[in-house]
Formats: sequence, C-alpha cells, structure tokens
Amino acid sequence: MKWIVGGAVLVAAALLIGCGAEAPQDKDVTTVPKAAQAISFNPEPYIKLQHPEWSRNAAVYQINTRQFTPEGTFKAAEAQLPRLSAMGVDILWLMPIHPIGEVNRKGTLGSPYSVKDYFGVNPEFGSEQDFRDFVTAAHAQGMYVILDWVANHSAWDNPLVEEHPEWYSRDWKGEYHPTPWWDWTDIIDFDYSQPELREYMTGAMSYWVREFDVDGYRCDVAGYVPLDFWESTRQALDAIKPVFMLAEWEARDLHARAFDMTYGWSWTGPARDIALGKSPATALIDFYVKTGEAWPADAYRLLGTSNHDYNAWEGTAYEHFGDNLEAMTVLSVVGTGVPMVYNGQEAGNDRRLAFFEKDPIVWREDPMAALYTQVFSLLEENTALWHGDVGGKMIRIWTDKTDQVFSFTRENSNDKVLVLINFSDEALDATLIDGPAEGGYTDYFTQQAISVSLGDSISIPAHGWRVLVR
Repeated sequence: MKWIVGGAVLVAAALLIGCGAEAPQDKDVTTVPKAAQAISFNPEPYIKLQHPEWSRNAAVYQINTRQFTPEGTFKAAEAQLPRLSAMGVDILWLMPIHPIGEVNRKGTLGSPYSVKDYFGVNPEFGSEQDFRDFVTAAHAQGMYVILDWVANHSAWDNPLVEEHPEWYSRDWKGEYHPTPWWDWTDIIDFDYSQPELREYMTGAMSYWVREFDVDGYRCDVAGYVPLDFWESTRQALDAIKPVFMLAEWEARDLHARAFDMTYGWSWTGPARDIALGKSPATALIDFYVKTGEAWPADAYRLLGTSNHDYNAWEGTAYEHFGDNLEAMTVLSVVGTGVPMVYNGQEAGNDRRLAFFEKDPIVWREDPMAALYTQVFSLLEENTALWHGDVGGKMIRIWTDKTDQVFSFTRENSNDKVLVLINFSDEALDATLIDGPAEGGYTDYFTQQAISVSLGDSISIPAHGWRVLVR
C-alpha cells in the first residue's frame, strides 16, 4: 500500500511537470552555505617551513669519507675543503659517520648505514674532535655540513637492542628482522609506534646540531619512517638553529613541514634513457611539468648523475650517461632542481667504488672539474636559476628539433636564461618556433653577444649546449 501511494505521488508529480507546472528555481551556486562562511578562500602556501637563506642557490657535494681520500679520515677530508669551495660547492653531505655494527656485518668494514651508536663517531674516520674540526673548517670556507641519518633501522648490536627491545619491530615469527624484501641483512627495523623511540631519535639528531653545529640532515629511506615524526623533529631542530633537511624519498607531502628537499628519482630514469639514445629529449617533459605544476613552487628537488647507491650498485655516471654526461650535468644545474656531485665525479671517476671495503678514489685532473666550476658559478650569480619560488619557472621553447634538443627559458624579475641542449651525436641547427625566447643575450660559455628572435636558427654542437643569459 505504501508503494502504491508513493507511486501515485510520483505519477502525479510527473503529470504536473508535464502539464507545465513550474519547477523549483535553480539555487545560486555562488552562495556559500552559512556553515562554511568562516572558511577563507585565500590561497595559502603549501610549504610551511622556512628554507635557510643560504640554500637558495646551493650545490650539494656528497662525501663518502671512507673513499674520499687515501687516509679515509676527517682530517684528510678537511684538507680538500678549499678545493671544494673554489669549485662552488655549498652543502657537504657526509655519509653516516657513526660506529658500524659488527654482528652480520657485510664485507670487512661494513656499511655505514648499519649504525651501532647514534651518539658516536666511527674511529675509522677519526675522533669526535676531528669531526668537530671538519665542521668548523667547512663553515670557515662558507660551506654547510649535513649528516646522513639512519632513522629507519640500526645495527643488530646497537645497545638499544638490549636496552629497549620493544623499540624494534618483529617479523611473523616474532623475531627482529631487516627491512622487509630488501637484502639489508646487517640491520634491523625500528618500530615508530613507540613514543620513547621517537623521543630518543629526535634527541640524538638534536645532539649533533647543538653540540657539533651541523647544519641539517640527509635522511636515509625517509619514506619508511612516519611523516609526523619528521615534522616534529624538524620543529625541534629549527628551535636550535635553522637547518636544512634532505629526504631520500620522492613525495610532495614531505615538503610541507619536514623537508626542504626530496630526491628527483623520476628525473634520473628518463635522463639516462635520453643520454644513451633510448628515448627522445621529450622524455624529460613529464618530470618538469609535474615539478612545475603538481609540486609546490618552493619545493627543492635533488638532481645528479651519480651518488653512492648508483655508483656502487648500478654503475658509474659514464655507464649511465655516456657521451651526454656533460650535457646532462649542465641540465641538472640550469633546469629546475638542486644539483649534486658525488665525490670523484670532478676527477672523471669511471669505476664503481667498493661499498664495504676500502677503495679510495683515484684523483686526477679532468675537464669535469672545470665544468662544475663554471656551472656552479652561473648558479651562484644568476638568480633565475635559484631554487624554489625565488628562481624562474621553466617555460618550454619549441624548436624544430624537439626529439634531439631540450630547450626552455627561466626568468625572474632580475635575470633570464635561454637554454638549448643537444643530446644527439651530431651538430644541429635548431629553429625557434614558439616561446618567450626573443631578446638580447650573452652566451655564458663563450661570452659572445647574441640577439634572438623567433624563426632564428641556433647552432648547437653534438652532445653540447647553448646557455644564453641576460
């Protein structure tokens, strides 16, 4: 009976509408409901933290202390600081400096990512005073020091295992375990549901900032540790002094309150494929579009052609980039992103360095050193290339050689660059079709003046580049 009545009502309503009965008037969709009138519709910056001012045009240099010098010590590394400063390095990233676990150790010397004591210094590298002297000397050269921090796991024989077994996660058998699926058999995972562990780890990180004046951290496998831990820790560290935080992870949310910079892994794969002729130059467009449109404008992305992982496990920069290594190095500096050098790249290191043994870099004169010096000097002086929202946004320049030539401009209120990079193995003349390219420039590498208009053709050497500035 209820169904019949309901049905009759529906039929009657339909008849009324069909006979021209007046339908309800459309509501004003621009009217904000009363319950929402307290909401502000003004845009707010996604990033809430403050980048240290000195990071705005910084270049990063990673030091593998064990392999950096024949001695493998802080004292020996300290002697190299004037050279690095002259090359234009700003941030020194030191791989973990702590004592290394002996239980289940890999190789003779073990991995620095198997931490036995978060408050200690690996005697292989020197004393606490040696490390303190290194930081002081770096600061005197105008550089900053960030430590590699391993928060996700510790060595099996870290004293915390005996003192706080509840701080460690367990596998399906109820036993300590390495990070699942990986072959990291020399470490065991922490359990970040334990508040006391979080307090301890934040205290340990604060210790090195407060007592040794380090300037921040590169955080190993940062995505394996809860984001709220990193956010609260960043707040604690900034209360001591402004710090710089780099996450070994690629996720936008890390930038809001925890990290200044994340990894640009999605740049590396396409860059390698382009360099080796496996993909056209357009393969990098996806990375730069997402960085410019989907990521916060003030988010820093770390770009480089090598690091300790790539070198040890995947191959050297020469293996990955071939004849386009120099061209891709230039792009890592003049495009959006923060450039980095893995120690030895400036010496043309063309071999994989052992990870668990002593295997010092063979230092020699190489053109890469001069190239890094040139492009880092350009980064220092041209504000359009600076990081985050103070630099210029990349705008694509269309040419008739889009498969071979990657081209764009960056411009802010002070400076502008026009960049064309040829990844092919033959010299090309690229005709400018569209984009804000017109104007008078100076070729940064030749110092020749050049006037540019749409329709012009610009010659670019094989595996070469033109970086025009004004």
